[in-house]
Amino acid sequence: MATVSAGARLHVGFCNLSLAHERLYGGIGVALAEPRVTVTAEPADDVRAKSAAGGDPDPLAAEYASLAVDLLDVPGAGVTVDERLPRHVGLGSGTQLALAVYAAIARAHDLDVDVRAAAPDLGRGGRSGIGVASFQRGGFVVDGGHPTARFTTERPARGEWTVPPIVARHELPEDWRFVLAIPDVTASGDQSADGDRNVNRGRHGDDEDAAMRTVVESATPAVADQVSAVLTRRLLPAAAQGDRAAFGSAIAEIERLNGSWYADAQGGVFRPPAGAIVESLQTADAIDAVGQSSWGPTVYGLTTDQQANAARDAAATALEAAGCAGTVRVVRPANEGAQL
Repeated sequence: MATVSAGARLHVGFCNLSLAHERLYGGIGVALAEPRVTVTAEPADDVRAKSAAGGDPDPLAAEYASLAVDLLDVPGAGVTVDERLPRHVGLGSGTQLALAVYAAIARAHDLDVDVRAAAPDLGRGGRSGIGVASFQRGGFVVDGGHPTARFTTERPARGEWTVPPIVARHELPEDWRFVLAIPDVTASGDQSADGDRNVNRGRHGDDEDAAMRTVVESATPAVADQVSAVLTRRLLPAAAQGDRAAFGSAIAEIERLNGSWYADAQGGVFRPPAGAIVESLQTADAIDAVGQSSWGPTVYGLTTDQQANAARDAAATALEAAGCAGTVRVVRPANEGAQL
């Protein structure tokens, strides 16, 4: 039996979405210690997967387990999802679950674990390499993207790509914290029982692919040049030096620039209601920078362990002001990868 536990990740944005440049995408992100996905696997003669909470079948984990069993050429596995990340809120739940299932099954069968090599066959790493990198080593990470001529506006078929190379990685200071404002999500955005508004899930699957095609086809190359300047002159030096104020300022600028690419696809620089939450958090003294992770709706802010309580209160106030039910967490960055 083997157990694998991995933290969520924040996706700050991409280095380039324009077809006019040689490399497309290039993710920028941060590994988080929490929330986590935890998976236990044991050898079996078939494939089965369940949730530890209630023992109900877990179809998504079963799908990844079937892929893993085929890739590893083993008879089967019994998989239990002990903890899971909230789905489609911008925290990388799909990649972390897929890799955790694969790694747990491999280890349960006493096989080597190479999640980077397996990720494409699991359908992961097709655009950003941040999820795979955070699973492997954690930290603040920038990946090198994909050759534009290879990817154009379509992802290749599952398994027909390699995960983008990591071009920069830095450990972040232990006293840094990220406050997460995570609106409750539904498929429809219906009102919750207490009258607060639930929020539509972040884009995923075919909907995400279609939105990305639209964004890439119209992305302005000049914005990529601006992102590159902020990344190389401000963000990377700040990460290397542990300069929180400079890091936060650069993150906020990259979020704004990325949002200009996505404005038509998501209804603004930040998708509703993330925009209202961002605007509220930007006024909080305890928070240095604010952004939207991936397609949202999760909004994050950079703070410190000393200011954690004030940051938590500010995030709760921001959710309330936006009329959203939701959860607030203050978590540390993870400078290590998944625990096996």
